[in-house]
Amino acid sequence: LHTNVFSQGKGGREQQFYLWFDPTQDFHTYSIIWVPHHIVFLVDNTPIRVFQNSESIGVPFPKNQPMRIHSSLWNADNWATRGGLVKTDWSKAPFTAYYRGFNSIDFPNSSPSPSSKSFSDGNWEAKELDTKARRRVRWVQKNFMIYNYCADLKRFPQSLPPEC
Repeated sequence: LHTNVFSQGKGGREQQFYLWFDPTQDFHTYSIIWVPHHIVFLVDNTPIRVFQNSESIGVPFPKNQPMRIHSSLWNADNWATRGGLVKTDWSKAPFTAYYRGFNSIDFPNSSPSPSSKSFSDGNWEAKELDTKARRRVRWVQKNFMIYNYCADLKRFPQSLPPEC
């Protein structure tokens, strides 16, 4: 699973994961919680990535344009497949993806009201992930992350991006 965050027309904030299940065997739920203080990517309600709003240190955060979600299949042998290590197996073509049940929930454009519910219990507007959610993110990133732009010293030889 390849994730990226774009703001002001620029991406370059990729993280890639092998999933802990075979995604071809069943439908799964891929969610993005996008609120003013962070963006959380989830798979089957397990948070896999958090992109914090770091505008205070000059990192653009997507807030001035409508949200878009892109899903695509493409030949990215030379860059998106661990630097070209993983080649596309064209014998398995044609490649097909199926989608069902796309939903969006509009959060009010104001501060969330206090809630006793934690992020893990469905309070998606919580300013921070609770202990359980942070533990799940660490588990996924430790065991299943295969690329993190925040660790790519070849790509950023002078210094890593400020949010890293």
